[in-house]
Amino acid sequence: MAYVINDTCTGCGACLADCPAEAISAGSPSPYLIDPDKCIDCGACASACLVGAPVQA
Repeated sequence: MAYVINDTCTGCGACLADCPAEAISAGSPSPYLIDPDKCIDCGACASACLVGAPVQA
């Protein structure tokens, strides 16, 4: 399952920098969105996030 970014996202960009699949981009209404077609379910975004915003869908 792909990851999604929940509403606890603060927009710090840590997940964006750590995504090896380049699946994360600027979004709305959340500061960032994960493209489920590009997400490889590696969990790097979740590991990088200080507030636990990326979660498995």
